[in-house]
This record gives sequence, C-alpha cells and structure tokens, in this order.
Amino acid sequence: MGALAELRTEALGCTRCALAETRTQVVFGVGDPKADLLFIGEGPGRDEDLAGEPFVGRSGKLLDKLVQQELGLDRTEFYIANVVKCRPPGNRDPLPAEIESCRPYLEGQLALIEPTVVVTLGNFATRLLLETTEGITRLRGRVYPFRQGHLVPTFHPAAALRGGAEVVAGMRADLVRAKRLLAGETP
Repeated sequence: MGALAELRTEALGCTRCALAETRTQVVFGVGDPKADLLFIGEGPGRDEDLAGEPFVGRSGKLLDKLVQQELGLDRTEFYIANVVKCRPPGNRDPLPAEIESCRPYLEGQLALIEPTVVVTLGNFATRLLLETTEGITRLRGRVYPFRQGHLVPTFHPAAALRGGAEVVAGMRADLVRAKRLLAGETP
C-alpha cells in the first residue's frame, strides 16, 4: 500500500474534530497520485459528502468542463482535494480549528503528490496556502512561488455559478496560467 493510500486510510477514520460526528463520509481526494496539477477547494458539500468524492455536484461539473476546455485534461490526469475532508453542517464555512485538524492530511497530500502547479479554488484554500488574509479577488490573476513549483489562485466554481460570465472568464484565464506553467513556461 502506497503512502497516499495509507494517509487516506488514516483520514477515513479521523475523529480529530466535531465534523466527524456529522459527516456521511470522509472526502479525501481523487485523481492521479503522481499528477503535476493539484486542485484544492474548501470542503465537501452535500453531494460530495454523499459520494465520498470532491467536486461532484454542479460546481464540480463546471470545474471539469473548464479544465477540459482550457487544459485538455480530465480527472484521471490531475488530483483534486479540499482543505477540510468532512462536510461542515449546512455547508457553513469551516472553522479555524477544523482547518487545523485537517491540515496534516492536506500537507501530506501536497508532500506525497509533489505537484508542479497547485490551483486553489476560492478564499479558504488560497488564504491557507499563501498564509494571507487577502481575498481571492485581489490574489487571483497572478502566479505565486509555492514549494517546488507554483500556486495559481482562482475563484471557486460555486462563485462562478453565482457570478456569471465575468467570474467564469477569470477562472478560464487562471487555468490558462496553470497550463502555461505545466508546459514549463515561466510566469
């Protein structure tokens, strides 16, 4: 059993925070464990909690479509995870203690997958990994050095569903940045 599978097994039994009491199942992450591209969202919603897989609802379908159109990739060719691995009740924002409880799992995923490009989806993942309080609107549109590669912040697909064409256009531009980085172009 590989190290990522062992980390997943550990996460599936996690009771580090109160989210364990209300989840249907842990949503660890899916995709290619050797991927150069890793997407990180906030946390599972209702559909993800039921399916046990990140980004399977409307937001996920939009993300899949945009990634296919802008990068030519499907879910077997990248990895996707969340900051917190269990659904916060009522889809509320994850609490700082919940984020810290899950952080070792996310750090483990980052260390084991070793992506060249990390795309953060929305405020929570972006703020956590860039260690900032700035919002996604100010942070996106640029590339940041991150570990052995780069981080590209973009809007959460749920924001694109609410915000319309302008937000979708911003996401597309950010995905093109990620594609260029994956091709070895300098930011």
